Amino acid sequence: MTSEKETNETQSSVSRIFMTFLKLGCTSFGGPIAHLGYFRKELVEKQKWVTESQYTQLLAICQFLPGPASSQVGFSLGLIRGNWLGALAAFTAFTLPSAILLILFASALPLLEGSYAQAVIHGLKIVAFAVVADAVFGMFGKLCTDIVRRGIAVFVAGALILAGTATLQLLLVAFGALAGIAFCRSTTDDIIEPLPVQHSLKTGYAFLACFTGLLLILPILGSGEPALISIADSFYRAGALVFGGGHVVLPLLEDAVVTSGWLGQEEFLAGYGASQAIPGPMFAFAAYLGGLIPIGENAILGALVALLFIFLPGFLLVAGVLPIWKTISGNKTAANAVAGVNAAVVGLLAAALYDPILTSAIQSYADLAIGAVGFLMLRWWGLSPLLIVAWCTLSSLVIAIL
Repeated sequence: MTSEKETNETQSSVSRIFMTFLKLGCTSFGGPIAHLGYFRKELVEKQKWVTESQYTQLLAICQFLPGPASSQVGFSLGLIRGNWLGALAAFTAFTLPSAILLILFASALPLLEGSYAQAVIHGLKIVAFAVVADAVFGMFGKLCTDIVRRGIAVFVAGALILAGTATLQLLLVAFGALAGIAFCRSTTDDIIEPLPVQHSLKTGYAFLACFTGLLLILPILGSGEPALISIADSFYRAGALVFGGGHVVLPLLEDAVVTSGWLGQEEFLAGYGASQAIPGPMFAFAAYLGGLIPIGENAILGALVALLFIFLPGFLLVAGVLPIWKTISGNKTAANAVAGVNAAVVGLLAAALYDPILTSAIQSYADLAIGAVGFLMLRWWGLSPLLIVAWCTLSSLVIAIL
């Protein structure tokens, strides 16, 4: 029987997970790649929930699976730290701020057209530049420790910069795994740091069966009308079939809600514009869309169904795959594959640092100076990302005023 002390410790752990991810959900600007940088800074370097090796294993797994990669990593970190309640706390806390803000921002979108508001939004893009640059710098030093791994990272970065697509990302991560098996020689650390996943293989297979079952059953149950079951089906398929997450899901959502006639193009684009200015996951855009679909029920209920079902397939997949990976990760061949994938992930982050982050955030020497100072604040001075957000946004605003 669970003791009162163990219950209190569990509640304390879940509460801490919730507050940690709530802070991340309120401050993680810049899209999914930037989120991975925020997670690493807070949960690997600062709080040490997992090691660098374990974190990059999570990155590799979530890059291979369809769904919102950064939210899947956050869900997995909550699962590892606090079991199922921890996973639920991580997802809720990280997603709730962006879901609320999207609905509020949609109604206030005209206010974001002024030059000062745009300067603040631009400052948030510079924050993403500083955070991702810090992540690339740190991960390259720790994961690309020999010429083979550095070569994999450079090749992946170059290929993505020249011809970056979501499909190519998957192929290059697979290339990293094959190159790792062929050329990398794993260290002891690569082999002895399995993911501390608590649920069994049997449970993992049940999650994968649930993922497949919902993908097959929901279209049958849905009538095609804008009822809750049809919303659940449309958003579940969007979340289940998209690789790359973030902006890649937008065409699927447009097909689900605009082509179907549920919403107009202007309403869709207004919500997409608002989603560029908020922290947290891009998939929270579903809450905005679900709240506007005319279903006859409470709009909040529509928003909640859309939000839950776009995230659900990605979470079912990662929960199913994690115990499978745990059973094979100690194998030497698997460890070599992970070493190659880790290097490929560093290349992927480096490519994203250039495009779209640097190309959209750094438009002048002043932007570069602001971003460089933000990078130094993170890397050498170890300051909180909140201070970097304040520095970049205020600096951008001052330049706009002057």
